Amino acid sequence: MLQHLWKSALLSGVLAVILGIMVLVWPAITILVAAIFFGAFLLVTGISQVVLAFSLHGSTTGRILLFVSGAAAIVLAVLCFLSLQESILLLAIWIGIGFIFRGVATAMSAITDPTLPGRAWEIFIGVISLIAGVIMLASPFESLATLTMVVGIWLIVIGVFEVVSAFFIRAANRRPVTADEEAAAPAPE
Repeated sequence: MLQHLWKSALLSGVLAVILGIMVLVWPAITILVAAIFFGAFLLVTGISQVVLAFSLHGSTTGRILLFVSGAAAIVLAVLCFLSLQESILLLAIWIGIGFIFRGVATAMSAITDPTLPGRAWEIFIGVISLIAGVIMLASPFESLATLTMVVGIWLIVIGVFEVVSAFFIRAANRRPVTADEEAAAPAPE
């Protein structure tokens, strides 16, 4: 298994580095592609929510909310496809709101649960996410460009670590098994 695992880790790492470099070299194209996928995502989820609103046999309130949510997603998808600038703006707003919701939820759950391990870190992460969301909403285009650069760098870092890890896995595969390791290994069934 290690023989194939190191190849998989190597391939994954190389692809992450290549993708990271592409993101850094072409950040505008990366944002544009992400915005197009975002519009497609809104369209597919909007249509499915509208269909579900008419096909489910749940409460009327739930079905109305599902329909309104789906119709809003379809309208946003149409706006995305009419103007790529609008699509990029909506993507930035979506990310900003997501950061805010996650930040508030993380911080509040940590504040209200005194038994939570790593509580201080959870509060810190929640506050940082909240701040990131506010910044994203205050300056969406610049924030999205910065976020794209961070993702590109992060992909390269992760890719390099995976490549290094692949070579450690390969070296472990080539190392002879000692008698103690063989004795500790589970017996085949």
